[in-house]
This record gives sequence, structure tokens and C-alpha cells, in this order.
Amino acid sequence: QVSLVESGGGAVETGGSLTLSCKDSRATYWGHCKGWFRQVPGKEREGVAALGEDGSTNYAESVKGRFTISLDKDKNTHYLQMNSLKPEDTGMYYCAASRGWCYGVTQFLSQSNPGGHWGQGTQVTVSS
Repeated sequence: QVSLVESGGGAVETGGSLTLSCKDSRATYWGHCKGWFRQVPGKEREGVAALGEDGSTNYAESVKGRFTISLDKDKNTHYLQMNSLKPEDTGMYYCAASRGWCYGVTQFLSQSNPGGHWGQGTQVTVSS
């Protein structure tokens, strides 16, 4: 049973920074897509950032230039560095990883990691 364990959420003021982390229980990184999604009550889940096995990335337009996704392959842990946070970044953030080899970072976000694995979610709150 694969599990993804998140940490790093919290409350910050506008302009602040947070780093989320997601530890994948699989002992070895085998080229999975890695990513982050977020959701606010009453809205659909939104893809935020994705990272492919070849280093390709995909970001939501709203976070480009502010958020950075990265991966420590040795730890099989991926991260989301969030800078210049805005109130509209508030939401529950979920980490995600594909079940198998990464099939493409665009599909991973647009199709919401079909059949993949999910973290439990961590709340990010940005106050104005």
C-alpha cells in the first residue's frame, strides 16, 4: 500500500513563503509523475504544479514565477516552494504521484492524476 505523507502547511501573511513536502512510501523513485493540487470549498480541485521524470514541469498560470516544484530522488520526496503568497492561494493542498512511469506532466495535471496516489492534504491559509 503506497502512502504519501505531507507536511509544511500553515498560515502566513500576503507576500510570505511556505514549503510543502511530500514523502512517498515507495523505497525507490521509478520515474513517477509528482505534483501538487489544491482545492477550496465549493470549487473543483485545481492542478498547481507537476514534475516529470525527465525534469519537465507544468505549472498553473496563477502560480508561475512564484511556486517551484522539486524532487529529492534519494528520499523519494517532492516539495513545493511557494513564494509571494496571495490570499487566493488559500486552500487545501494535496500532493500526488502517479502509479507508474510518468506519462506526461500536462496530462497529470489536466486529468488530476488518474489512478494515482494522493496525500491526505495540508491546509495553506494566506491572510491579507
